[in-house]
Amino acid sequence: MKVITRTSMLLALILGIASLQLAQAETRITYRSAKSTSSYYQMGVQIAEAMKAGSGGDILVTVEEGQGSVSNVIQVPSRGADYVFTTPPVLVKLAKGEKAMFKGKGNPAFAEIRALFPIPSLTMHFVVSEKSGIGSFADMKGKTILLGKGSFGAKEGAKYINELGLEGQVNFAEVELSNAVSALKNGQIDGFVTAGSYPAPNVVEAAASMPVKLLNLGDAERAQSKSVGKRKQLMIPAGTYAGQDKDVSTTTLEVVAYATTKMSDDTAYALTKTYWEEKARMGESNPWWNGVDKTYLKAIIGPIHPGAEKYYREVGFL
Repeated sequence: MKVITRTSMLLALILGIASLQLAQAETRITYRSAKSTSSYYQMGVQIAEAMKAGSGGDILVTVEEGQGSVSNVIQVPSRGADYVFTTPPVLVKLAKGEKAMFKGKGNPAFAEIRALFPIPSLTMHFVVSEKSGIGSFADMKGKTILLGKGSFGAKEGAKYINELGLEGQVNFAEVELSNAVSALKNGQIDGFVTAGSYPAPNVVEAAASMPVKLLNLGDAERAQSKSVGKRKQLMIPAGTYAGQDKDVSTTTLEVVAYATTKMSDDTAYALTKTYWEEKARMGESNPWWNGVDKTYLKAIIGPIHPGAEKYYREVGFL
């Protein structure tokens, strides 16, 4: 009986040590992305899978639905070392300066935000139903357009529409972007605005279920709207969506995955290294990853996390 007890105690000790070592070996990350209907949420899922596969299970990522890029930044003060979030670099700059949508919401924690790696860019989509009769931005007068709530795309879309001479002349539907496709199909709205790397899931769904049109943000719109003109131009290739027989000109804005100084250098290094090593594999099944390369690092505003910077210097990106 005494031998059995000692054996049991020894076994329990061994199992306890093994469990502790396993727990120490695992790095758990919360990755806050965008709404579950967006392309960015899908990217988050792909990153989680890539991190697990590329690290041999040492990096475990939980994808958390976000309410938009601004909301992701606002969360920073209340989060810990495991927090990774996505947002355009310009919003980090605004948060640190307590400007625009961050006015009156300043926090010292914003100064501790550090960049990890770039992800596919935000691409503006202005989607309208064929039956709406909208063929250009001027045709939006008197129409109902869904912008969504609180997201970068909603704010950017409103600026474009207003600066293109339509301020006060378009009805903005105050409902969630997740309802856009059903509302468009039911005729409750004439169009919707969404920002996400193409092909955007909600645009794919809309185009597959009814005739739609993507509005063009070309040279005329860039000249008329300051907000359109300052953004990088991008062409959505013909055939990206059902019924799209021509290239569509639009705007794009780089997006970056961030952490804070609470994250250890080792963790930041491991996340960044694994991301870049797995990116080509992710691109085999999801083409939006293929456009991301080291030149995207130029879009980063503010410091890069020391752990990520170590990797970039090792591979010659910096």
